[in-house]
Amino acid sequence: MRDVKSPIPLFIPIIVGIIAISFSPILVRWSHAPASVQAMYRLLITVLLMLPFGGRHFGTMKSISRKNWLLLLVAGFFLALHFLLWMSSLLYTTVASSTILMALEPLFVMVGAFFLFKERTTPFAIAAMGIAIIGAVLIGWGDIGVSAENVYGDVLSILGTLAMAFNMLAAQQLLTRISSYVYSLLVFIIAGAFFAVYNFLMGIPMFNYPLQEWGVFLLLAIVPTVFGHILFNWLLQFTNGTTISMCVLGEPIGASLLAAALFGEMLSFSQMTGGVFVVVGLYLFLRTNRVSYEVNSSAA
Repeated sequence: MRDVKSPIPLFIPIIVGIIAISFSPILVRWSHAPASVQAMYRLLITVLLMLPFGGRHFGTMKSISRKNWLLLLVAGFFLALHFLLWMSSLLYTTVASSTILMALEPLFVMVGAFFLFKERTTPFAIAAMGIAIIGAVLIGWGDIGVSAENVYGDVLSILGTLAMAFNMLAAQQLLTRISSYVYSLLVFIIAGAFFAVYNFLMGIPMFNYPLQEWGVFLLLAIVPTVFGHILFNWLLQFTNGTTISMCVLGEPIGASLLAAALFGEMLSFSQMTGGVFVVVGLYLFLRTNRVSYEVNSSAA
């Protein structure tokens, strides 16, 4: 296990992070701007908020190798692709379906880590993955009975989750070589730049939005990004990635409750059943991997 001790009990920032990321789909729904514009300003405003705290980190950027810069470009591209696909999915499917399907991210990371890094897992963890996949199918099956748009939204959410898994695999390599601050700052700049180019090429207006929209952009940067993504990166100094991944399980629950209260989006029986399968399967999967991690760490 890690020797570095957190200055505060870990459950406090974990709870804050779960609540923060649960607001992400709600804020996306409140905005009428294109998803690519929301994502671009979400990232670039976050960069502006981070810059005043980067004094001692800027000097270390000179030592980043060419290989790590390439990995940063890959991570930034897939983060941008994740935001574009997932935020677009919220236009077609429910908050519950989109966020529950996003909770499959740790499973996609496991598969990618097996092929890229030869990381192995236990048969029990694979069985747990199967339970979660059954849940995802049930969610999609339930949306088939609603409309083709809902199914399209589900597909976008799954593709966005795959993109995030690629981002996490790149981050897994980078965060052993550079600080979480430098990683977050540079990846957000790169992803924001990808969005700026995308919006320009697609002819999507990037300015002249009403004040309310700019308020949503600012909230997207502060709440789910600073108090969500960046906070989780900070927590990686004190615990392992598997523990942080378990936070993903809280997002669909929090987001679904908020969507029910604010938008009247009630869960169907199929969605509720599928959600239970996904959460149970992921919990068993992550718990198994945590036990494996602790055994390997104590043996090291």
